[in-house]
Amino acid sequence: MSLLETGQGQPEVRYCAAHPTVETGLTCGRCGTPICPRCLVQTPVGARCRECARLRRLPIFEVSPLQYAQAAAVAAGVALALGILWSLLPLRGYGTFVAAAAVGFLIGEAVSRAVNRKRSTGLKVIAGLAVPGAFLVSLLFPLALRFGLAGALALAPGLVVAPLASPLVLLALALGVYLAVLRIDR
Repeated sequence: MSLLETGQGQPEVRYCAAHPTVETGLTCGRCGTPICPRCLVQTPVGARCRECARLRRLPIFEVSPLQYAQAAAVAAGVALALGILWSLLPLRGYGTFVAAAAVGFLIGEAVSRAVNRKRSTGLKVIAGLAVPGAFLVSLLFPLALRFGLAGALALAPGLVVAPLASPLVLLALALGVYLAVLRIDR
């Protein structure tokens, strides 16, 4: 945009509304407020001031605390149910990969649906943490049936560390976490 000319052919000096010491020839395409290059916001319909541009996050990325609570509750419930199911299946070797992938996919999908397909890093963390949670439930559930909850928790440290020493189990869990996080973005 060009500088305005006064009646005598001299350009009128204009100053940015937000920075009164900065000369500018730019104006907001909507309200006409003088803006400097630092204040300019380029929009699909032209240069705007910050007020007219109305910079907001997309609604899909706006997740409320209530939705985080819903996501955590759904993730915990699904992890508990899938962990129990995982413990009942006689999976060894590569079956662990299949189970971890299925658990990760289902947890991610459940969390995503619970918050109406919203996306955020916090939702990814919730879904990702639920997969190891389901794995821990799969290890503790048979012990809880046999020794009760208190007995299972007393035996847990020794019995949980042994499976986590296996690279195959760690890779399977990593796959499950990856799929859970991936479902939040889709």
